[in-house]
Amino acid sequence: MARKDTAANAANPGRLKQIALTYKMTSKADPKIGLVLAAVGIVTFGVFLAIGFLIGHPIYLGILGFLLAFLAMAIVFGRRAERAAFGQMEGQPGAAAAVLDNIGRGWTTTPAVAMNRSQDVVHRAVGKAGIVLVAEGNPNRVKTLLAAEKKKMARVVSDVPVHDIIVGNGEGQVPLKKLRTTMLKLNRVLTGPQVTATNDRLRAMGDLMSNMPLPKGPMPKGMKMPKGGGKMR
Repeated sequence: MARKDTAANAANPGRLKQIALTYKMTSKADPKIGLVLAAVGIVTFGVFLAIGFLIGHPIYLGILGFLLAFLAMAIVFGRRAERAAFGQMEGQPGAAAAVLDNIGRGWTTTPAVAMNRSQDVVHRAVGKAGIVLVAEGNPNRVKTLLAAEKKKMARVVSDVPVHDIIVGNGEGQVPLKKLRTTMLKLNRVLTGPQVTATNDRLRAMGDLMSNMPLPKGPMPKGMKMPKGGGKMR
């Protein structure tokens, strides 16, 4: 019991520090976050307290209002923090890969399976919905990358449905903040064993990152993509 209590006490400061850090980051993108949270908490508590006086139970309704106010503040804070995080990530190289890494259980993601010299990139995710290719970069250039990757995969996974998504805010594109939701809405057509088999075949095929002769450690400054980057054999 003593060890569990010690672990719990050690974890609490970590959680509080994480919440404080998240609030600090959110407030930079959303300066009104403090006022919004205070308003949500006060209004929620005030409504329940007023109802308590009306029905003759201000203490009970006051306690309930306090708890629900805290819950409402937590929900609003979480949503605005997520919105701020996506706002900071949007337009940054690799932003879609970061979202894919946190899409949840049941998905296997492989970042940068295709890339060109302009740093347009295609990531791959495999789940029960099939294969999803997620592209970041210039819409016209990534279409070429997507077509090349589909042609490459067709040699080993022609029986698996393939979806392609271009991340962006233009017509026919999916905003970064809606990427996870869009993928989770795809119809599930594969079983668990079929997903495993698909991943195995794709790994055997290889990808850009495993085929490129990259040095160990950080990439040297000034290093450029080799000519013909994005073409895979």
